[in-house]
Amino acid sequence: MSFGRAAKQLSACSVRPLFVGRRGETQAREVNRSTKMKPDEFSLDDAVAILKRTPATLSALLTGLPATWVRATEGDGTWSPYDVIGHLIHGERTDWIPRARHILAGERGPFETFDRTAQFTASQGKSLGELLAEFAELRGENVAALVEMNLTDDDLARRGLHPELGEVTLEQLLATWVVHDLDHITQIARTMAKVYTEATGPWSAYLSILRDRR
Repeated sequence: MSFGRAAKQLSACSVRPLFVGRRGETQAREVNRSTKMKPDEFSLDDAVAILKRTPATLSALLTGLPATWVRATEGDGTWSPYDVIGHLIHGERTDWIPRARHILAGERGPFETFDRTAQFTASQGKSLGELLAEFAELRGENVAALVEMNLTDDDLARRGLHPELGEVTLEQLLATWVVHDLDHITQIARTMAKVYTEATGPWSAYLSILRDRR
């Protein structure tokens, strides 16, 4: 076969449509819809996917580490990884699901104020392993409770009253729950990285995590 003939056959093959027939048209529309999804559009399934993984993520990162890592802080008034886990536990007990139920019940009063430093008392005498296990258990219960709510779009649009921020929607509360997880995972990684700020020597100039939130 000549080179020219082979090139023509290859060209003919390369322009064949990916989808053929009505079924193909439906698939094409579905793909097109998925690519047009707004990057900031809330999805309950996507939110649950993160919320379910956070305990295992933190356990894999922190279990069995020396105190050098888990008790490190970024300086006065900042939290160690150990402190962050206690904070997450307090949120599971008093924030996300209680506030979701508050909204769904149509309560007109504001949410109860969240104590951001309750962990400093509640975690006393507990090992990091105990805190991680407690967090995993509470998060499992709360994700199950969230799924069992069978939330509709109308439910997600319902409003509650935050004691500082004013009116908020259920969707905003749940999105914040997810980002709160990611924020604290980032905080833990950043705090641990800064243990070796000096040890990295001149390479620290390339490590943005060491400069964040100075």
